[in-house]
Amino acid sequence: MKAPVSWIREYVDLPAGVSTEDLAHRLTALGLKLESIHRAGSDITGPLVVGRVLTMDAEPQKNGKTINWCTVDVGHANGSGEPQGIVCGAHNFAPGDLVVVVLPGGVLPGGFEISARKTYGHVSAGMICSARELGLGDDHAGIIVLPPGAGEPGDDAFDVLHLREDVIEFEINPDRAYALSVRGIARDAALGYDAAFTDPASRSTPAPDDHGYPVVVDDPAGCPVFVARSVSGFDPAAPTPDWMARRLTQAGMRPISLAVDVTNYVMLELGHPIHGYDRDQLAGPIRVRRATEGEHLTTLDGTERVLSAEDLVVTDDSGPIGLGGVMGGRTTEMSATTTRVLVEVASWDPVSMFRTGRRHKLTSEAGKRNERGVDPTIPEAAADRVVELLVAHGGATADPGVTKVGEAPARPAIQIAADLPARVTGMEIETARVVECLTAIGCNVDGDEDLVVVPPPWRRDLTDPFDLVEEVARVVGYDQVPSVVPAAPAGRGLTQGQRLRRRVGRTLAGAGFVEVLTFPFVGVEAFDSLGLEVDDSRRTALRLANPLSTEAPLMTTTLLPGLLETASRNQGRGNDDLALFEIATVTLPQPGMVAPILPVDRRPTEGEWDDLQKALPDQPLHLGLVLTGACEPGGWWGGGRPVSWSDAVEGVRQVGESLGLTVDVRAGRQAPWHPGRCAEIVLTDASGSGRVLGHAGELHPRVCKAFGVPPRTAVAEVDLTALLDHAVAVVAAPPLSAYPVAKEDVALVVADDVPAETLARTLREGAGELCESVRLFDVYTGEQIGTGRKSLAFALRFRAPDRTLTEPETAAARDAAVALAAQRHGAEQRT
Repeated sequence: MKAPVSWIREYVDLPAGVSTEDLAHRLTALGLKLESIHRAGSDITGPLVVGRVLTMDAEPQKNGKTINWCTVDVGHANGSGEPQGIVCGAHNFAPGDLVVVVLPGGVLPGGFEISARKTYGHVSAGMICSARELGLGDDHAGIIVLPPGAGEPGDDAFDVLHLREDVIEFEINPDRAYALSVRGIARDAALGYDAAFTDPASRSTPAPDDHGYPVVVDDPAGCPVFVARSVSGFDPAAPTPDWMARRLTQAGMRPISLAVDVTNYVMLELGHPIHGYDRDQLAGPIRVRRATEGEHLTTLDGTERVLSAEDLVVTDDSGPIGLGGVMGGRTTEMSATTTRVLVEVASWDPVSMFRTGRRHKLTSEAGKRNERGVDPTIPEAAADRVVELLVAHGGATADPGVTKVGEAPARPAIQIAADLPARVTGMEIETARVVECLTAIGCNVDGDEDLVVVPPPWRRDLTDPFDLVEEVARVVGYDQVPSVVPAAPAGRGLTQGQRLRRRVGRTLAGAGFVEVLTFPFVGVEAFDSLGLEVDDSRRTALRLANPLSTEAPLMTTTLLPGLLETASRNQGRGNDDLALFEIATVTLPQPGMVAPILPVDRRPTEGEWDDLQKALPDQPLHLGLVLTGACEPGGWWGGGRPVSWSDAVEGVRQVGESLGLTVDVRAGRQAPWHPGRCAEIVLTDASGSGRVLGHAGELHPRVCKAFGVPPRTAVAEVDLTALLDHAVAVVAAPPLSAYPVAKEDVALVVADDVPAETLARTLREGAGELCESVRLFDVYTGEQIGTGRKSLAFALRFRAPDRTLTEPETAAARDAAVALAAQRHGAEQRT
């Protein structure tokens, strides 16, 4: 919304010293966001004066163009007082007319410098200007002809053309529709400076009677108020006054004709859209109704539109003649022959207007205001103002009779505690100040501690107590809100689950992993790439009703697709050595559960709430790991070590240790892991029963190829929620002994299907409490131990907290460990 400052000052008594910048800053503080400040003529320098055309000689040229060689009286502005010789190509003026002349030395918009130069056989000392050349509009067909008495030759044309008038442009939020008018902006300006405000809509209007043009409203909900006035004897050739055309141009609208310009001017002034009909083209009474499906209407823009049954239309006996509140029809358009004008000022339902505009892809200045909601109490004043201007400038006569159908609906009262603005904003705002602020914006306020507030009719956005809090805050000043950091309530902080989750993240980061976040959406192709069987439970995924991408409409049941795509993307960018982890939820829908559709006008009952909860899918927290490339880099110190399946297992082990848990590992088989290099991650509870939390190991070659990651990529995925449920809140530090460690090594021959981890666990159990650690340091297979067998060498370390162990003690512990391994696994000790 562009508002000339001079227009604002007509309605508000601003202090004389208030600059345009000060006014824009204050209005911005009140919620009207400044877009820019326009200064017409700010890019014009040098002498710009009023001139009187003395002579005008037409001179045809060889190129077919006719120019005018003019002598122009510019007074003493040229220093000599002699007439100025100027060549002009326009023909819309005559000797004796007053024109605008820029003399040599002047600079026009765009850096166009004016000098005395020879052209068409004459020395042209200046330029007679058009509106476009001065940046006042797009009209370049003819030069500006000033009205008689506009000035004397040599007078400064800046003042005559009002080129030094400032225009403030605001970006108006949808909830502040009142500010799409000079009336609304001026009201806020008066509020900001506590200045007197003159409401342009406050005027004495004739009372409605039965002599006006007949109007019937069949849909009062869609059109609560309809006012009609008419004038006769209007001169369609009457020019638009310069001041009106100038203000329309400053506000960003193009002057068209007096009748149209008057309706646009009053709309900008009061904020209420107005439509004018050629009364002689109307056939019978006006009726407001919903359109019949498939009806046709040609609107003012020349487009034939097929109407919907939801559209509000204005009709006469010939059918639809306008889309109510959006755009009029072509058949009743005011034209160059219109002498009788019917003025319509109606209040329309904003929602209906919005839907009609979007349905027909039609935007207009009227629709922009109607769809946001206008003041329904001023149609009579707006119509009277239009009639006044048509009579004053178009020679028209106001016809007797005023039509008014309907009344503005009453605004519902809002109850608000007087101390609510203070509690919300943190400012010390007394009750009297709250009442003062709400009254200043136009509200009626009753009550003491509990206020009953009726918002003004032009503020349809005020519907609840917190809207009123915002109004009080903006009037008092947002800059007065104290910058106070709220004190944290005692006893609050991270939950136990949050602390444990952070512990997991820190552990993995310390082990060299980098956390990533991926989208939780997948397509069926991701499950195919993982090699999941048709009946695999992970294929049962929740389908989104409105997915971001049709290629990924499912909520993922595993973190691996996102992690592997991330690894592949990094590989494509040259990052070969990767250790990535992600902690996120997966979605596991319950078969057969459907969420009930509940009404929105009340809270759910306890039973309905329980049904909703039952329909929610399980969303456990999972931990996913992906490792590619080198685990240990090579260099001058020796060769590096590539990632193997054991690194994925070790990552899960470290997470378990950080949570105070010992996870066991056993051979497993699960897609998408390599069948012979897949480990089940098992958590054993106090009863001795184990729960499979997930799997770790080497990715299947086909899966590596499908996702574009290197062969032998290692991955792991476990149920982190289950780990966190059994986690130890405070992990005790390992005991330290000042006594020396006793070392024993054993090599056991077992069948090759016995996992090393299982054998190590048995040795630890058999060695008893003196055993500090068991570590596998060698694996051997060969002819010496026979086919189908392998030799596993373990380093056993023993230590006591209170003494130095003797050789018989460590030997006994070692023998007990070997004996238990022989008993359970048929292990034979190599000598």
